[in-house]
Amino acid sequence: MRLVLDVENTVTKRDDKVHLDPFEPSNHLVQVGMLDADDPKATFTIKTLDHNELTDFTGFQSLDIQWTLDNTKLLIMHNAQHDLMWLWECGYKYDGDIYDTMLAEYILDRGQRNGLSLEACAERRQLGVQKDDTLKKYFKEGKNTNEIPLQELCHYLKHDLFTTCELFHAQERDFSLPEASSLSTIKRVTFNTCKTLTEIYRTGFKVDLQELGRVAKEFENEKAEIETRLQKKVRELMGDTPINLRSPEQKSQVLFSRRVHDKKEWSDLFEFTSTQEEFKDAVKANSSPIYRTTAYTCPTCEGQGKVYRLKKDGTKFARPNKCKDCNAKGYKLKEGKQVAGLRFTAPSKKWVSANGFNTGKDELDVLSATAKNNRMDEALSFISDLKRHNAVSSYLSSFVNGIRAYTKPNGFLHVGLTQHITATGRFSGRNPNMQNMPRGGTFPVKKVFISRFDNGLIMEADFAQLEFRTAAFLAQDETAMGEISTGFDVHAYTAKVITDAGQPTSRQAAKEHTFAPLFGATGYGRSKAEATYYEHFNNKYKGIARWHKKLAEEALQFLKITNVSGRQYAFPDVTRRSSGTPTHFTMIKNYPVQGFATGDVVPVILNEMHERLRHMQSCLVNTVHDSMVVDVHPDEKDLVLSLVWTLNQDLNKIIEETYGIEMNVPMLLEAKIGKNWLDTVDI
Repeated sequence: MRLVLDVENTVTKRDDKVHLDPFEPSNHLVQVGMLDADDPKATFTIKTLDHNELTDFTGFQSLDIQWTLDNTKLLIMHNAQHDLMWLWECGYKYDGDIYDTMLAEYILDRGQRNGLSLEACAERRQLGVQKDDTLKKYFKEGKNTNEIPLQELCHYLKHDLFTTCELFHAQERDFSLPEASSLSTIKRVTFNTCKTLTEIYRTGFKVDLQELGRVAKEFENEKAEIETRLQKKVRELMGDTPINLRSPEQKSQVLFSRRVHDKKEWSDLFEFTSTQEEFKDAVKANSSPIYRTTAYTCPTCEGQGKVYRLKKDGTKFARPNKCKDCNAKGYKLKEGKQVAGLRFTAPSKKWVSANGFNTGKDELDVLSATAKNNRMDEALSFISDLKRHNAVSSYLSSFVNGIRAYTKPNGFLHVGLTQHITATGRFSGRNPNMQNMPRGGTFPVKKVFISRFDNGLIMEADFAQLEFRTAAFLAQDETAMGEISTGFDVHAYTAKVITDAGQPTSRQAAKEHTFAPLFGATGYGRSKAEATYYEHFNNKYKGIARWHKKLAEEALQFLKITNVSGRQYAFPDVTRRSSGTPTHFTMIKNYPVQGFATGDVVPVILNEMHERLRHMQSCLVNTVHDSMVVDVHPDEKDLVLSLVWTLNQDLNKIIEETYGIEMNVPMLLEAKIGKNWLDTVDI
């Protein structure tokens, strides 16, 4: 039997976060709905397990749910990870094949990023049965799922089931079309990976809450120290003009020393500039320099920020007004003749933002390199502090506070991983997004993740140069393949090219540039030395450059790209520019590499790792891009290390057998192990 299934559960709001999972003690499974996908009207059923209107519930209704699951060959769900989680955590067993209509729609969407909610899918496909979301009004009223009138809840669940069923049949028809023939393997791998990610979510990652508190304090102290230094430096640069460094507009003024005349016109102004001279003229005409200021006491309010109007008899009104002369600040600013700020010049119109110029990470990196090359010590110090302040603020909000908010009372963080957010198949994270955690062994937040076992260890197995090896294979670039076979240090080579071009660069700093051209990045907007490397890359790896041109022609001819795995990326509106290159060229170059590496290879090996750990106490607890994190039981350390060694020997064979290809570039896993996720050492 092919069974369509959907569940309804209560939710918990804690620490201003909504928790939908079964790991919250107050959450309960309310309903399970089932229907036969091939005969839905004959076998439609709903089992209500927890509702305010049930007064004689004994708990035995759940028995026939298990019987139905035992007789199911294919379980069909929309967002299967959620439904499977609730089934497993409530004691129901199912280890058969699954079909996720949300993930299936994602595969058929071919990277176009259309909405994937059940409602959006039904509307887009104009299904006969539409998603009926009538419960929103109850949630707005603050009611929980088990407080919604039972009849309406059943009606809602029924609509979800029938909509999912119709969506399933529509998708199966699409998968049977000739143009979708290559997608069958991707569909199978994606569904298997969904079960693996659900197991990771269910398992959880142990958090040392005391260590998390210490890390939070370290970041808060560092943030306060940097803010003090920045404010002192801003005063030196700008005079007495108050600056809010959380404002992109005011940061732009400090860095570029210019104020925009009319913000409404500014953004549209540069659409028609083509040359560097036109860009410079437009900037000069539509913005003005900012000068250092000196504050003096407002003579009207005498520094009070308020003034009293006089009555006809000469007495003051009881309540004062704000001083209009100084805008109630108590002081006025007088401009001097010295230009304020760091006086950087934006190199191109790509740097233009709505409020002035972009001040994001990439722009700050370029400005930092410029300051270093020109020995602008003051600017370099300021930008370094600004970058670190941005990073620390992000660490606090995204990781420290996110981990604290979503860690359960028992000390476990259930790592949420999704497959349908990115265009390439690369995993993304949620609650919090652990995929954005900085790489390397220097990020202190990693220290809070420990083993659940006494004297247990944390092991991370990481693919070595996965994107580069993938690009070498896809392009069959002889130079790249030769470097891989000899163990050539490509990052050291990148550092040498940039250093020889006049910008001393470490191997670590060069890493961000090494593989950037693989994903469509160019030297545009980089420092001169960095731009030299980007040009050098295309000259060195001619096979990759030729492959990029081949991808462009494929996209222009077929309006899509088909990767060696069978995964497809649609470009329905691609056209050829006057230069000969296609529109969306960056994505055309990016998708196949990132897609095959982290969307196709990583899931297959992750599934294999999960399968080989199945009968062990050690367990998968996370994956970050091209790495896998295992919580290792102390008695199984040698066994897990042996598992990684044998998996390394089988990597290429597994990929070949999965996708029916000849993998002539060796893949490699590098493993580290330690007492926590941070303090790991090479095996």
